[in-house]
Amino acid sequence: MSRLLNQKQKKQMKAYVFPGQGAQFSGMGKELYDMNPLARIYFEKANEILGFRITDIMFYGTDEELKQTKVTQPAVFIHSVVTALALESEFTPSMVAGHSLGELSALTAAGALSFADGLTLVYKRALAMQKACEMQESTMAAIIALPDEDVERICKEVSKQGNLVVAANYNCPGQIVISGTKDGVAVACEALKAAGAKRALPLNVSGAFHSPLMQPAKEELEAAIRETTFSTPICPVYQNVDGKPHTNPDEIKENLIAQLTSPVRWTSCVNEMINDGATEFIECGPGAVLQGLIKKISTAVTTTKA
Repeated sequence: MSRLLNQKQKKQMKAYVFPGQGAQFSGMGKELYDMNPLARIYFEKANEILGFRITDIMFYGTDEELKQTKVTQPAVFIHSVVTALALESEFTPSMVAGHSLGELSALTAAGALSFADGLTLVYKRALAMQKACEMQESTMAAIIALPDEDVERICKEVSKQGNLVVAANYNCPGQIVISGTKDGVAVACEALKAAGAKRALPLNVSGAFHSPLMQPAKEELEAAIRETTFSTPICPVYQNVDGKPHTNPDEIKENLIAQLTSPVRWTSCVNEMINDGATEFIECGPGAVLQGLIKKISTAVTTTKA
């Protein structure tokens, strides 16, 4: 009987996932604001915390306005977290994870951070990253259909020549994002294509996220994270730096500090959640990027939007 019960519980395990920067679009969150009174309260609270009406930019802003890191990150966070909190008693995660910025959304939705503290950290993160981006011209590129070890090897070879470039996002099998100086990424893209990559696509981003070039932002954010109160989340949070589940607030803090200069191990996060029983992945927030990545990682699970 207990074995049957365990199988039944396993079938019902839900993993809630939260997207990162790049999922934003003009009009994001407006329907939620209009239709859900609790969501409206949170949206207005966000405006108060930030000291400007970010909802006006989310609902009516241009793509150019939404692309500013200081707007994009809090906008995606707000939409994602409010989507989860507006579910109220229907929000029943067995586990959560977020991609890059989305990790802060996941931590807040799971109760490790208050809404106010989560949003404050996200805004500080956005400003610190923007500042780091302005210190040196840098960028990112998506590499399609090349083994991870080949990407890592070529990035190391290019970096030895004086142009920093690293593997930054392990998004799914056959898709890695590299990050570094503009010259480093350009040289690496050519070398990776020569090595057999199907495509090397420059990304429209303002800097080299999840690379050593984010060290100034990491130092700035570390102070803010250490001053913030973290609680034990209601379920395990699978963190980017190691793909493993965490519930200890001190461990969560350390991993969050390391995240800015470490690669996002999204494939590992998803595989670990599946190994631990996740059968349904529910994406909270704008877009459906994570659903697409999860389907490429495993065809054995279902993916839906919250």
